[in-house]
Amino acid sequence: MKPICVFLLFILFTSCDYFNVKKTSSQAILKEELQTFNWNEVDEYPSFSICDSSETKLQRKQCFETVLTTHITSFLQKDSIVVTKDIKDTIILQLQISEKGVLSLIKVNVDSTTSQEIPNIKELLTKTLDSLPKIFPAVKRGQQVTTEFKIPIIIEVN
Repeated sequence: MKPICVFLLFILFTSCDYFNVKKTSSQAILKEELQTFNWNEVDEYPSFSICDSSETKLQRKQCFETVLTTHITSFLQKDSIVVTKDIKDTIILQLQISEKGVLSLIKVNVDSTTSQEIPNIKELLTKTLDSLPKIFPAVKRGQQVTTEFKIPIIIEVN
């Protein structure tokens, strides 16, 4: 009987670690929470007031991109651009919208032929973006955030 009591006491004292509660720091919780985020997605895309009637997230994104590209192409069509060669090119605009809704042009990928024929293309694009209506920034978890994206613009001049 004594060996059984000693054995039970031994098990009782060695199993005390099972009942210890582990404390988790706020930094550990924050780190774990930040790893669960998908940083490449936002809850709401940037938008114009015209796009408020769109019901789904995808429709609002498409509306925003459509309004933006339509505005840029119509602005460029109004401007009389004179060239010596026919141009058919796709320009890739890398844009950033700040958490305050300010649009800025980060980078323009232009073919060398297009940049030779239209040397002021970057200035024209900047001027176009300055005349856009008010932009509402993207939202992630209830906070307005800065977003970057690329938009293709087709330029065709004969």
